[in-house]
Amino acid sequence: MRPENTTAAIAARRDQTKKKLEQVAAAIGQLRRERHRPTVRAVAQRAGVSATFLYENTEARALVANAVTDSRSRHDHQAQQQHDQIEATWRERALNAEAELTRTQKEVLAQRQRIGELMGQIRDFDQMVPGESLQALTTENTTLKTRVQQLTREHRTLQERLEGARSNLRFAEKRIANLEAELLEKK
Repeated sequence: MRPENTTAAIAARRDQTKKKLEQVAAAIGQLRRERHRPTVRAVAQRAGVSATFLYENTEARALVANAVTDSRSRHDHQAQQQHDQIEATWRERALNAEAELTRTQKEVLAQRQRIGELMGQIRDFDQMVPGESLQALTTENTTLKTRVQQLTREHRTLQERLEGARSNLRFAEKRIANLEAELLEKK
């Protein structure tokens, strides 16, 4: 072979490789725009090159490796953001649950203290009112009922007297009016 042919073949080979690299770069860009994950097979199919070319050519392999790494990091970043959002909602729910639990525990403690106070009052009442005092209370209650009945009778009697006094007053007023009328007639 002649050296001019060899040089021309090498130049043609370099041009062909350069065109394939441009096609690979364009295919990677297109996959990114379409939000597809770049893989060796997907890039090879879009670029119209063989997977062997992508594996054997160092520049093509570097382009694909960078695209895959970038896609993974972008995908991982999006997944991390989603995870962080979910984690934040669970964290907020947990904080709300803890706050509610604390409030409930305080309420239960307050209720227990109130129950204790009331139980103490019942015990104090039981100690204050032994069996003998109960009989004294019953006697006093009977006395008070008798007094209420007596006052009721007195009230009824006073009401009757009041009605009688009013009736007498009306009669006296009529009598006075009649007498005044007689006096006026005699004059």
